Amino acid sequence: MPLTALLLALGAAVVHATWNLLLSNQDDTHSAAAIGMVVGTLVIAPVALIDWRLDSAVWPYVVSSSAGESLYLLLLATAYSVAAMSFVYPIARGSAPVLVLAAGALVTGAAVSLPAAVGVVLVAAGIVLVRGIRGGGRPRDLALALSVGACIASYTLIDKHGISHASSLAYLVVVFAITSLAYLIGVWRVRGGAALRAAVNGRTLLAGVGFSGAYALALAALRLAPAASVAAVRESSVVIATVVLAIGGRERIGPSRLLGAVAVVAGIALISLG
Repeated sequence: MPLTALLLALGAAVVHATWNLLLSNQDDTHSAAAIGMVVGTLVIAPVALIDWRLDSAVWPYVVSSSAGESLYLLLLATAYSVAAMSFVYPIARGSAPVLVLAAGALVTGAAVSLPAAVGVVLVAAGIVLVRGIRGGGRPRDLALALSVGACIASYTLIDKHGISHASSLAYLVVVFAITSLAYLIGVWRVRGGAALRAAVNGRTLLAGVGFSGAYALALAALRLAPAASVAAVRESSVVIATVVLAIGGRERIGPSRLLGAVAVVAGIALISLG
């Protein structure tokens, strides 16, 4: 993996961990997610215009991906409002590639390599450690985190096919635009304009830039290195976020949860490289 690609992928991991750290620390995570998504769309839109291509065949994928992204935001914001980020983030990020791998094996009959199989076991063990061997996490929190992972897996599979009908950034902007508008309207109807205005602050705006920035960095890395290598490095965001939470004292993270986060990253790396 070229050094430039490695640095770009690590940058994507840091940015992804950062916007999740910012979002999870908001008083109203739903309003913050709505504002952040709008900001992320506006930031990346001008860049997308440089290489704009959107075929008519892309719309079923755009609509499906937007629905998945909207549900993802709803579940993620809900999870961060009721559970610790050090619990939600590793489980959500770790379960997604496992579900993608399982879907590929079930739908297409694709063979699962030995490294990938070992990776699945590591992710499963990591989730157990993050939750707590004695079941420290509430079943509701675990269900939310796994549901977030399922959403990531679903729109990842949709985007894999949809992206062939558009330029990468054009596809992203259209999906983000539909998602952000739908989510903004939903939050406005439920929480009102005052809640949305209160959510406009420096941390939310920075999180919004992170929404699109993490993808842009990963896209740049993908131009220089294989997708599997980039994906494996990107998931170091799980450990980055966990370490920041521990060092910053925002959450009490025991050795078991930290070890679980490391196991999840190792498992994802094996799945990506296998």
